[in-house]
This record gives sequence, structure tokens and C-alpha cells, in this order.
Amino acid sequence: MDIHVSLAGRGDLSARIYRSLLDAILDGRLRPGERLPPTRELAKRLEVSRTTVTDAYDRLTAEGFLVGKVGAGTFVSTQPVKRAERRAAHGEAKPRALWDAIPAPVRSPRHEFDFRLGVPDGRLFPLETWRRLVARELRSTVVRDAGYVDPAGHVRLRAAIARYVGVSRSVQAGADDVIVTQGAQQALDVIGRVLVEPGDCVAIEEPGYVPARGLFTSLGARVVGVPVDGEGLDVASLPSDARLVYTTPSHQFPLGTPMSLARRTALLSWAHRHDAVVVEDDYDSEYRFSDRPLQPLQSIDRGGRVVYVGSFSKTLLPMLRTGFLVAPASLLPALRTAKQLTDWHGDVITQGALAQFLDEGLLARHIRKATREYAARHALIVSTLRRDFPWLELVPSAAGLHLCARSTVDVRPVVERAAAAGVGVQALADFCAGPPQQGLVIGYGAIPGAKITEGLRRLRETN
Repeated sequence: MDIHVSLAGRGDLSARIYRSLLDAILDGRLRPGERLPPTRELAKRLEVSRTTVTDAYDRLTAEGFLVGKVGAGTFVSTQPVKRAERRAAHGEAKPRALWDAIPAPVRSPRHEFDFRLGVPDGRLFPLETWRRLVARELRSTVVRDAGYVDPAGHVRLRAAIARYVGVSRSVQAGADDVIVTQGAQQALDVIGRVLVEPGDCVAIEEPGYVPARGLFTSLGARVVGVPVDGEGLDVASLPSDARLVYTTPSHQFPLGTPMSLARRTALLSWAHRHDAVVVEDDYDSEYRFSDRPLQPLQSIDRGGRVVYVGSFSKTLLPMLRTGFLVAPASLLPALRTAKQLTDWHGDVITQGALAQFLDEGLLARHIRKATREYAARHALIVSTLRRDFPWLELVPSAAGLHLCARSTVDVRPVVERAAAAGVGVQALADFCAGPPQQGLVIGYGAIPGAKITEGLRRLRETN
């Protein structure tokens, strides 16, 4: 590859080349075993003599940073090299103070018995069908138009999403009401950019979805947690100055309880009285094992107060980074502009393939198949917890890819011991911004059904 070598700074040319290459090695930009350009080629590119470059190479070789191989060239040494610590420069740029209050993203470690949340089973994904659809879309799209497209997303996908959520979830929408996003998280970001001023109050559920809290905080909002009970978000506890309310009414995250119809009606009435917007995140309600689903807030909203957010991360794969929002007409122009300013548009090929996947009924077929598998895992975990975990109290849940069980004692030591035993599970306290609530949150999307019994047995032994 071409290496950027800076000739700026003090010293003769050879010393400057030496320092530039050394910095690249110490910073990891030049990796162990990577081949450097021949001295003649680099000298020509830098417009210096070959001897000047050779002297720099020889010095780095003498110090053990480079290795010359006869007939092959010069390579970065594969021997361990202590990297220099980066020193803070005087007046170094710093982020806004609010970023100190936002936890850095942490990638969950993989465990042999993986009860992580929010991860579907990739083995259920129809890979061959998807590969065929992507190949077809790639051929037709690139030939037809390789330029920029509508920031709202692929027109066929928007129409397909409108039909899909209309039939499966009673959401009232046409293609023009839909904006395709890179997952639900970007949908929240676009909504926040349009609606939230620095200092505005944003109400979210407590316990609740941590990335949503972090996102609205990053936009300068004053984020207030609102308690959740057996009927969902406690509307009576909403702060009167809340500009936006974020809620997961179909399958409360992480408790799993659905919001009652009375609460849904009360929330919409509250939003109308207080001139607020409700963000309804329907992140995994496709997987339903019993009971009829309640009407979405969006479908019973008569005042244009609800922005409905959905995602294909749970139904297909998180790595596809495809979600959507359905918004009232009054917000759509600003939301489309914010989406364009954020990333212009998403992956057109993925969106086109997903449009075909929806239109051919393949998503509905996939969900039916996956629901049977997840329902069996859900039932096995529920029966095992009721039988073998008397110290846990199950929170009723009939949908999604996880369930919650409350405890009267601090379970965080149990979570740590379980991790040491190869069992990955999360504490309910991890989802609380206020006083920690005790319990376990157990996902069953990532773990094969055959491993659940042994995983729960090991979990039980850690208590």
C-alpha cells in the first residue's frame, strides 16, 4: 500500500523519514509483517535520493523495527514492540462535558451459554434466499442508477413496510409516512434532532433502554426516568414539562410487560394536553407466544402525537442495520431533512433486497418459523425458573426475545459467578439509571435450545 511519509519537522531528510515510519509502526498504522515499498520507489515518490531512504531503513532495521529479507523486501518486524504512549498536547481538543456522563459502548463478551439480550439466532436466518435477493438487487440497481437516492429510503421498501406494519400491527401508514433508517437507534437520533432542544425534558421508562437514554442525553436533553408498573409506564408520574416521551408499550424493555389499553389512552391524552410527542419503540413484538397484541399507540392516536419506530434487527439480523419510523405528516419534512444531513441514505442494495423479501411474503414465513423456535425456548426457561429458582419471581411476558425475573437480593455477584462458569446473563440493575432494581434479564435468541437446560443448571449453582 502507499505509505504517507511526512518530511515536515526538524533534522535532515533521512531523519524525517525515519521518524515518520517509526511513528507509523508505534501507532499500529504499519502492522507487524507488513511490507514496505522498495527504497527506490519511495525515494522517487518523495523526490529524494535513494541513499536518504536507505539510511532511514537501515536505522530502523538496526533498532529492530524493520527486517530485511533477501529477494523479498523490507518488512515491519513481527517481534513485540512497546508502543509509545500518546502524550496529550497542550490545548488538546476535548469533547463537551456531557459526554463524561454517557457510558462508553461495551461489547458483551461471548459465553458458552449465551443468554444475551436483543440477539436473534443467526442460524434461523434464510441465508441462501437473502443471498439470491441481494445479488438480484445489486445487478439491477447499479445498472439502473448508481447515484444518491431519496434520504427517506428505497421507495419499494417504504411501500412494503407500510403494508407490512399495516397488516401485522394495525399501524396506519402509507409509503410517504415511512422513513427508512439504519436501525431503531438512528431513528431515535433523527427524531431527537428534530424535536429536542438543549435543556428540554425527555421522559423515558425506568428501568429502560440504556442507549435511548444516552442518545437523548448526547443531544443536550434533561432525561428523566419514569417508573413502570404492571400496566406499563406510569403516566401520572410524567414530568409536566416533558417535550418527548420514549416508551416500549408492546413489550416493555427490559421487564417485558405490555402497556394496558387504559394506560395507552391516558398517555395519548397526556401528550395532547402537554403538547408532547410520544416515541413508540416496537422493537420485537413480532414474536408473540400467547394473547392477542394490543393496538399500537400509533393506530389509536388521533392527534398526530406518535412517532412509531420499528427495526428488522430482531426479525432478521442486527448487522443489516435496517429500521424505520412512521411519523405524522407535520414532522415528515424535517425528519427527511435530518435523515439526509445525518447520512444521506442507507444501504440501497440491502433496502431493495428487503423490499423483495417483504413483498414475496418471505419475512412473514421466516417469523412464523422463528416464533415456533423462540416459543419453545421461552417455555423451557419459564418452566425451569419456576421449578428450580425459588428466589426469582417471573415478570409476566408473552412476546419478544427475553424475559425478566425479579429478586429480593442483589444478583450482581450471581451474574459475575455465572460469567466465570460460562453463562452470560444480565442484571436488571444494568438498565436502571436510578436506584437499582434487583433481578435477572434472560435472553433466548442467541442460545440454542439444546443448551438452555445446562446453562440454567450452571446459573442455579452460582447462587
